[in-house]
Amino acid sequence: MWLEILLTSVLGFAIYWFISRDKEETLPLEDGWWGPGTRSAAREDDSIRPFKVETSDEEIHDLHQRIDKFRFTPPLEDSCFHYGFNSNYLKKVISYWRNEFDWKKQVEILNRYPHFKTKIEGLDIHFIHVKPPQLPAGHTPKPLLMVHGWPGSFYEFYKIIPLLTDPKNHGLSDEHVFEVICPSIPGYGFSEASSKKGFNSVATARIFYKLMLRLGFQEFYIQGGDWGSLICTNMAQLVPSNFSTLTLLLGQRFGRFLGLTERDVELLYPVKEKVFYSLMRESGYMHIQCTKPDTVGSALNDSPVGLAAYILEKFSTWTNTEFRYLEDGGLERKFSLDDLLTNVMLYWTTGTIISSQRFYKENLGQGWMTQKHERMKVYVPTGFSAFPFELLHTPEKWVRFKYPKLISYSYMVRGGHFAAFEEPELLAQDIRKFLSVLERQ
Repeated sequence: MWLEILLTSVLGFAIYWFISRDKEETLPLEDGWWGPGTRSAAREDDSIRPFKVETSDEEIHDLHQRIDKFRFTPPLEDSCFHYGFNSNYLKKVISYWRNEFDWKKQVEILNRYPHFKTKIEGLDIHFIHVKPPQLPAGHTPKPLLMVHGWPGSFYEFYKIIPLLTDPKNHGLSDEHVFEVICPSIPGYGFSEASSKKGFNSVATARIFYKLMLRLGFQEFYIQGGDWGSLICTNMAQLVPSNFSTLTLLLGQRFGRFLGLTERDVELLYPVKEKVFYSLMRESGYMHIQCTKPDTVGSALNDSPVGLAAYILEKFSTWTNTEFRYLEDGGLERKFSLDDLLTNVMLYWTTGTIISSQRFYKENLGQGWMTQKHERMKVYVPTGFSAFPFELLHTPEKWVRFKYPKLISYSYMVRGGHFAAFEEPELLAQDIRKFLSVLERQ
């Protein structure tokens, strides 16, 4: 029985590979309307408007009142982060949030980079646009679109931006100088949420492509993690399988035959622990958000403490799954509370936790391999940074199957899911490495 399934899987993969290996497809570049009501016959306003992050004493007072009403439940003894966010450590976080965190100061930090908004397909799209302060003679900046994921935000890129736009003043060569654009996914932070069902990664990719065209860029580079990687993939598909599981099951004994390196085997095995158990532990939120995001979202949107626990738990175990054995979840080993709480505040003050979670239902709620882009390859030059503490390691051979023009694959020495936020220097160096390889071709 199992032999028949195995042979069928191998045969199915071989047939799929044979008929699709040279087939370069693109997604149709369509149009959409995601704003409230029906689309007006009038031409959409395509102006780009300056935007500034603001707050008020009333907003802060409301936050403090809600924090003060938090109802504490003691954790189980020696539970650390195995049951989720440890409530003993949560008390420390909310005490800092209530008594020491300075939101007005963080708003000033957010406004250090220029913010803008523009209307695309009925939605107000927020983005920051950072140009290099100086350029070497004869150089032009390279436009780079950087896209965040969940539960992150554009703020994840604040520490990597100066390394890309002003490398010489940060100890790096000025061979590659970038002009960086970081949008907020619609329904996240300051980007307006869709009023209609069906707003998925392809619609987001199309909107971000239109944004770059509106900014005057016909060609540009893209980088993303989490949802950002899918959105960037879809952008490449707009304008230009069984084997993964099979490889996992056979890899420890036949890894070299299947194209796995020794490092791949270290990061993937034992499969039961590093893949199956890990995904089971860390994917519960996904099942909720893929099915009924509004239910849990209603609770999170009403409680800042609940929201912080829900989001910050991900910054613990998605940074390093071993942090679940620590009483404080290892959060302050990689991040400051100011940075973590600023990200939480971008969800709290905008009231966007529900709309951000709906993105899961729109993308994953229809089933596996039901959308065209999932079955398509990407035929643009691609680089991949493999961070060792990512939830699931992706070997080069797997990446190359989806991205045949993979030109740069790097085993990073440290880091997890939130690469730009956690290891900005390493990610900046790998982006620059990719550009160097590309320009030599």
